[in-house]
Amino acid sequence: MGTENTVHKTIEQSQQEIIDEFEFLTDWMDKYEMIIQMGKELPEIDQQYKVPENLIKGCQSQVWLHADFKEGKLFFSADSDALITKGLVALVVRVLSGHSPKEIIASDLHFVDDIGLKSHLSPTRSNGLLSMLKQIKHYAIAFNTLQH
Repeated sequence: MGTENTVHKTIEQSQQEIIDEFEFLTDWMDKYEMIIQMGKELPEIDQQYKVPENLIKGCQSQVWLHADFKEGKLFFSADSDALITKGLVALVVRVLSGHSPKEIIASDLHFVDDIGLKSHLSPTRSNGLLSMLKQIKHYAIAFNTLQH
């Protein structure tokens, strides 16, 4: 999901790509279907990372998020036991994986609002999505600190 593209996209380009993909969908059931499909396409997380330390706190469903730091960039793998939540984490991984900690820290993640997710998710899913984003920012801050 975008971590091994030969042409490296910026966080902004990845967000715009997602916005463009959702733009033609007017029915929210279609948007949910697309989110679920993205979750199904999320590469499998290695079983060794499905541990309590990688569970996102604040998510109603179980969401595992693992960060690998290679050549100055963070690469994320994730999974969830809930279909829509797995799709949401797939979107986040697609946008942020493969970027430097500084890029992630500085990013303005507007795609969630731009595709209307914030207003159409239940409060528990919305909180879960915020928790995922917060955890990724924590990883970025931690690895950025280690670099200096």
